[in-house]
Amino acid sequence: MKRLLSFVAAMLLLSVSLTQAVSASTSGGEGINEKLGVPIVVYGETLTDAQEEEVRNQLDVENQDTVDEYSVNGQDIANYIGGNPNSRMYSSVKITPEEEGTGVTVNLITPDNITQVTKEMYKNALLTAGVSDATVDVASPVKVSGHSALTGIYKAYDEKGVKLDSDRMKVASEELDVATKLAEESGMSKEEVSQLISQIKKEIAEQNPATREEVERIVQNQLDSLNINLSPEDVELLTNLFDQIRSLNINFDELQKQLEDITASAKELLNDEGFWNSVQNFFEKILNAISDLISSLINGIRNIFA
Repeated sequence: MKRLLSFVAAMLLLSVSLTQAVSASTSGGEGINEKLGVPIVVYGETLTDAQEEEVRNQLDVENQDTVDEYSVNGQDIANYIGGNPNSRMYSSVKITPEEEGTGVTVNLITPDNITQVTKEMYKNALLTAGVSDATVDVASPVKVSGHSALTGIYKAYDEKGVKLDSDRMKVASEELDVATKLAEESGMSKEEVSQLISQIKKEIAEQNPATREEVERIVQNQLDSLNINLSPEDVELLTNLFDQIRSLNINFDELQKQLEDITASAKELLNDEGFWNSVQNFFEKILNAISDLISSLINGIRNIFA
């Protein structure tokens, strides 16, 4: 019995120590950035009070006095991205301003609950819309597509008096629609879609096409290069999208590094066997640890009654 009690006590002591270490590492904070301003948090209006508090915790909002908070509703999604004004809005977002030249970073805090939009898709759309130098965190307490978070980003900039180009926002929203449609209906994975869109943007930056025909050629060349077969309708969809992007005269040369990062991230998930091996090894270690713990407990109980 003494052995068993000692073992349980040791486990409890280890648990308390780990909890204290985590608490120490996450407490505090750097305070308000007086140069860049406070983060902006936009909540989906459909959230209940309990869900909003859950999202607040997910987005690491410890003190509401250190952020600016807004909500986004169905009318906002209609105004900003042409959505249904009766939509239910759950996905929420925190935008933290960063130093000039930092670029855009997107984190899906609840990836299992953002079912259609990947962080690479968000980043691609935000670059098209003209968002720069910000860390964007997205969260939802329930499973949703993730479109209200994009609306929340647009509204956040609007509320702070930063006017994004309306044409660029419209095309960025269409880009997100095309990306999610291809991922759901064409047989492509979300990572393949993100890689394809980023590659086409990079080629547009390098070739500076002057006509729709040249855009169509770039789209087809990238499909061939990535060994992707799409229906004529989907090729037309992509061509129409990138012909609009071409007409926006976006300086993608300035965004080249971020486009390369998106492509690299998608490639890593698609091709890095080491990633999947590490996931498998991680779970194998957990199962082995559980097995060893159970064996230890069983042996301890046997020794007690031996």
